[in-house]
Amino acid sequence: MKQDSPIVRRKSRQIMVGNVPVGGDAPISVQSMTNTNTCDVDATVGQIRALQDAGADIVRVSVPSMDAAEAFGRIRKQVSLPLVADIHFDYKIALRVAELGVDCLRINPGNIGRDDRVSAVISAARDRNIPIRIGVNAGSLEKALQRKYGEPTPEALVESAMRHIDILDRHDFQDFKVSLKASEVFMTVAAYRKIAAQIEQPLHLGITEAGGFRSGTVKSSIGLGMLLMDGIGDTIRVSLAADPVQEIKVGYDILKSLRLRSRGINFIACPSCSRQNFDVIQTMNDLEARLEDVNTSMDVAIIGCIVNGPGEAKVADMGLTGGSPKNLFYMAGKPNQKLDNATLTDDLERLIREEVARRKEQEDAIIARSES
Repeated sequence: MKQDSPIVRRKSRQIMVGNVPVGGDAPISVQSMTNTNTCDVDATVGQIRALQDAGADIVRVSVPSMDAAEAFGRIRKQVSLPLVADIHFDYKIALRVAELGVDCLRINPGNIGRDDRVSAVISAARDRNIPIRIGVNAGSLEKALQRKYGEPTPEALVESAMRHIDILDRHDFQDFKVSLKASEVFMTVAAYRKIAAQIEQPLHLGITEAGGFRSGTVKSSIGLGMLLMDGIGDTIRVSLAADPVQEIKVGYDILKSLRLRSRGINFIACPSCSRQNFDVIQTMNDLEARLEDVNTSMDVAIIGCIVNGPGEAKVADMGLTGGSPKNLFYMAGKPNQKLDNATLTDDLERLIREEVARRKEQEDAIIARSES
């Protein structure tokens, strides 16, 4: 079922994080953050490559020391994805990673220190066309705001962000994006809605410290979904206490569900019941595990019986309807062949991969014709 998303996105200024546009009419980018020791170059490079394979557009790397900054330089030479350096307090680290090829600086100007240090960082960013991300978190609000508000609130998050933005404004630096994250969904959503009406810069969405894989996925899906439905958000990071690769997968699933972006197979599957003519749950688990490497966007319906199966299969790229003695496979909305339960998963994987290869061949032919 191919339909455009009805969401009207907020108009924002576009910045470039390496070769990835963020804001404006650019696709909403998906990012994650490494959790390896940055000084362990091999481990960090390996994780960045795994994130790239999963579809990450941007990766953030924590750089807490000058040793980590030097390691960042070695990492930068070995990976192609745009890298954001996460830096707090020490302006010299920001200056060093700017020299080493960072694509974005995640800093809060207010905690860098004296104005001359802030000026030095902003000058380095301007000279090298490096954007800045202002990142406000409910758990690390300035003490003055903690005293003023008593506890984190949407208003406190926005005021913190505006204080940092004012510093950049005084230096006439406009190539920045902003995040206002809390672990509480309503606070986060309210803060983003408030600041979205006050600035033109792109917004980096996230529910910080959302939890483990299951609870964090639910909380992030609700919070980010509410904002994305409002048209708010230019890049997203799903924060999970889990393998960072899972953050990328969940991020794409959120965007796919809102028709804002697609990557890989969108499975439509029934929860199964006593009418099922094959083991729907096991088949889905097996297919998802086997087809993780597929990047081609397509809808595949896996339905266990004839109640909803034919209807779902007719509007999907491919579909399976449970039947007795054999299941009916649909291609492009039309019955194609019957599949036996004994070899069902193998047959489905083969048919899906054949279609992926056919589409890839078509795309290559189009590209070849356009270049000739």
